[in-house]
Amino acid sequence: MKKLCLTIKDFFQLKGAVLYDAERIRPVTKVSIDSRNVSPGSLFIAIKGDKFDGHNFVIDAVKKGAAAVLINSDKLSSCENIDVPIITVSDTTLALGELAAIWRKKLKTKIIGITGSTGKTTTKEILSTLLSGKYKVNKTLGNNNNHIGVPLTLFSTANRHDYLVLELGTNHFGEIKYTAEIAQPDYAIITNIGNSHLEFLKNRKGVFEEKAELFNVAESNKGTLFINNDDLILFNANKKYKKRITFGFEKQSDVEGEIIGYMEDGKPIVRINYVGNSSIYEVPLYGEQSAKNFLAAATVAFEIGLRTEEIKRRLRKTQAIDKRLNVQRFHNFILVNDTYNANPESMGMSLRLLSQIKEYNYRVAILGDMFELGKESKRLHGKLANILLKNKIDAVYTIGKFMKHLHLKLKSKNIEAVHFNNRESLKKFLTKKSFANSVVLVKGSRGMQMEEYAETIKLNNK
Repeated sequence: MKKLCLTIKDFFQLKGAVLYDAERIRPVTKVSIDSRNVSPGSLFIAIKGDKFDGHNFVIDAVKKGAAAVLINSDKLSSCENIDVPIITVSDTTLALGELAAIWRKKLKTKIIGITGSTGKTTTKEILSTLLSGKYKVNKTLGNNNNHIGVPLTLFSTANRHDYLVLELGTNHFGEIKYTAEIAQPDYAIITNIGNSHLEFLKNRKGVFEEKAELFNVAESNKGTLFINNDDLILFNANKKYKKRITFGFEKQSDVEGEIIGYMEDGKPIVRINYVGNSSIYEVPLYGEQSAKNFLAAATVAFEIGLRTEEIKRRLRKTQAIDKRLNVQRFHNFILVNDTYNANPESMGMSLRLLSQIKEYNYRVAILGDMFELGKESKRLHGKLANILLKNKIDAVYTIGKFMKHLHLKLKSKNIEAVHFNNRESLKKFLTKKSFANSVVLVKGSRGMQMEEYAETIKLNNK
């Protein structure tokens, strides 16, 4: 199979591009923005980021064998001694997206776009695992899901791949539209609409407007949309989309799920009804959210053509993602490390998981701030008190200026509640605290670096 490549004709399509030594430009099959990963014959694109400026590493990229470099036009004078063709543009970040769009048009691979307020990464991982038993599948690595990550994921995809499972993230208006228009998905799924990034997206209506751009682009591409009927906003919007397949646990849907119980260790057992057939699946991940993520992934897998037994066989190979509901068992306690990120919906589901793990009766939550909630921060942090009480959490240790509001709500309740004003005091407390015969959840937004506390607990309770 002939390799995909970018040619001089493609480079001339870039807005405002000027090509130097154009007669020496050869087709390139690889694109890199990291000089450490440049391979001979590739194109190096110098991106100016928050921490590093790729223009400072152009020489390193050329030494590694870059066949051409793409730079901002105002940096041309610093590259006078570069002995490879140079392409200049006004903004290399935008040019990265333009080239990725060109690459996408050459791809025969079917693209499945996934976004949502919670569960998109886990849904991506489950779906790629299900499909990879029968097909050649590429996927977004980690959460490489923004205006840089989506183009790079496309460049890592070749025509040998039958499917690309592509995650699209956002925290500002316009970001999903931008990456979706580059990716042109054949299938699109929104896991849910929650209280995420409200500082910038204002409210759930704003979250929906932003996420729905994935549906809009996929529909214009004559793609298939997968709609979560349990999400009221998505349910109310689904009739506007023509080529749609619905799924859900609560409302009548094309693919219907039911959590019929939990294994002793807290993993859900799910029954799925689809085209008159009913099958039971043991989901090898923890929590209610994992069951929902599996139903979403299974719905796509059914539509693509996987049979029940194929899905069951591949589901057993699904593994938890680092820092996302990682349940770790020690000799006398259980640690739930869910420190990758947090919003009100994911926080609630993680707290409910504590009550579903039955091996120990004492339940502890160590919680850090949820970021980007804007004017709703105080209310949404305080609202967690009802969830903690309903799930019979015995002790709550909090840190962060917004978690202070939760602490104040808990002070008058029959629950051990301690708030820490700085990182060192919480770490010192955890160093001395025994969690014997307990189930312990650690969770907070990425910027809170709650994984540090999970490591402290592990080190001092072995």
